Amino acid sequence: MLEFFAEYGVFLAKVVTLVVAVLIVVGSLVAMGMKQKKQANGHLEITHLNDEIERMADTLKSATVGKELSKQQHKEKKKQLKQKAKEEKKKAKSKDSTTDDLYSKKRVYVLDFDGDIKASEVDSLREEITSVLSVINADRDEVVLTLSSGGGMVHAYGLASSQVKRIKDKGVALTVCVDKVAASGGYMMACVADKLLAAPFAVLGSIGVVAQLPNFHRLLKKHDIDYETLTAGEYKRTLTMFGENTDKGREKFTEDLEDTHELFKEFVKENRPQLDIDDIATGEVWFGQRALEKNLVDELKTSDEYLVDSCRDADVYLVSYEYKKTLQDRFSMGMHSVIDRLLLTWWDRLQKMRFYS
Repeated sequence: MLEFFAEYGVFLAKVVTLVVAVLIVVGSLVAMGMKQKKQANGHLEITHLNDEIERMADTLKSATVGKELSKQQHKEKKKQLKQKAKEEKKKAKSKDSTTDDLYSKKRVYVLDFDGDIKASEVDSLREEITSVLSVINADRDEVVLTLSSGGGMVHAYGLASSQVKRIKDKGVALTVCVDKVAASGGYMMACVADKLLAAPFAVLGSIGVVAQLPNFHRLLKKHDIDYETLTAGEYKRTLTMFGENTDKGREKFTEDLEDTHELFKEFVKENRPQLDIDDIATGEVWFGQRALEKNLVDELKTSDEYLVDSCRDADVYLVSYEYKKTLQDRFSMGMHSVIDRLLLTWWDRLQKMRFYS
């Protein structure tokens, strides 16, 4: 009997120890979660493009000229760079320079904006710009914005353009590179640049304003359905989707569009005075070569070419502000990924059926 209680006591001690250990782990995880919630919603990610390009070159060299020779060349180059850095530091110190001046090499900060209709990435862009402006040397450094956007909501791209203009207002050299498209609100952002580069077949322009909406009034009337809109203010609602639209409402709506277009034209003209604004503010778009002839861009060059050239005499950093993804965001991304795969699979099967039929 005593032996039974002894064994039971040992078993109970093990269970209690295990439970306490689990509680400690759970408590630690909860504490870490609470701590993370108190911290910022995101973080900066910095990539030194010089190192990335050099790493790729070393990989290619080792595959083509042999590892030993590649390693020897890398050591020699590293030694030369180290010696050059020492000489620059000694030279800067001899001039009683400040701490920042000890590093005299130019820095290029690269920001990326891939715009949707709501200019959703403006939240990350504003954080990136704030971070860069807090450390940049306006007399020496440069900001490069790689931009791709077909435009979208007026107020959203108005804010995005204002964020980009913060760089220029600080007297910092700003270069915008367009590889694919900068149209409408996208061009509103791009035109702020001191230097605007575009790939030969990039699409630029679309300096115009558009609004469209369906109207279901006759359909509702056909089925004896009334739809009422109550407003205070003559032009609180001009055009509606379900009510009966009037000529007066259409006239006011068009007037608002024209006013928005004028504001758009004034903004572009202010930032690119070399443009014939009446000639290009027609809503048309032009490919890179034609855009150059219209003064919509300053030079034809891809962002890759420009950044690789910059790496030769400057330290180039890609700056990205990444927001923390919630469980809901991750679940949503996973669902989108699954749906995309299913659609691709369905499309492949459909093509095969057409091919073999």
